[in-house]
Amino acid sequence: MRFLDQLERRFGRFAIPNLALYLVIGQVFVFLTALLGLISLESLDFAPALVLEGRQWWRIVTFLFIVPIPGGTLGFVFTAFGWYIFYLMSNALEHHWGAFRFNVYLLLSYVLTVALSFFAPLYGVTNLYILGSVFLAFAYLNPDFELLLFFILPVKIKWLALIAWAFNLVQFIRGDLSERLQIGASVVSFFVFFGPDMVQTLRQGRRVATRRAEREAEESVPRHVCHVCGKTDRTHPDLDFRYCSKCAGDQCYCPEHIHNHSHVVDPDGAKSG
Repeated sequence: MRFLDQLERRFGRFAIPNLALYLVIGQVFVFLTALLGLISLESLDFAPALVLEGRQWWRIVTFLFIVPIPGGTLGFVFTAFGWYIFYLMSNALEHHWGAFRFNVYLLLSYVLTVALSFFAPLYGVTNLYILGSVFLAFAYLNPDFELLLFFILPVKIKWLALIAWAFNLVQFIRGDLSERLQIGASVVSFFVFFGPDMVQTLRQGRRVATRRAEREAEESVPRHVCHVCGKTDRTHPDLDFRYCSKCAGDQCYCPEHIHNHSHVVDPDGAKSG
């Protein structure tokens, strides 16, 4: 994308390498301090009304580091696994795009989420869809990457991405205004980055399909058609079609009629049967 290329030339030096690592470290720190009772997650979550009325501006940033405290041992395992997967996918995206573009991808989703949330100021905002946009981007670029579902079943990530898209759609339909805005923000950032590529792929697919249809149409046209009975080399591939030298023009006949037909005469009577 040319616009991103221009931005990178001007602001690329401000990119933060390993941004996902800092996010994970921040989440782990908040998680442990909340687990020990040193802070309350409620003091960090974000609702626009708290910022507008209470001047609690830090919430615009701190909600990014909130991770719900799980209720059991298995929950802690899945939380740790979630951090690992998020870092793995983010690192892959940063390696693919470079630090600047990965920063822009996350920043765009974050800024849109915060900005749109002020249209529903009384509702809380989660970081789920911002971080989830990383999963969708990774799945789009690496559709055949396999994850062990429940640490046992190998599943290609493209199928999990389809489930995630379906979940977003259901939540968009059934959710409140705030959730719809958050989903919309993450989806917009995804399509800003991948929309042009998807359109190009669709166009190429159509061109390939058109060429294939034309080729199949050409291949389906018979090369030899019996002038008498209409048999063709397509309908009867085992027959040996021949052309009559006494007929005007290139007249083709099947074995049954090559010696049993009335010769075609040209309009000037140059040939006769």
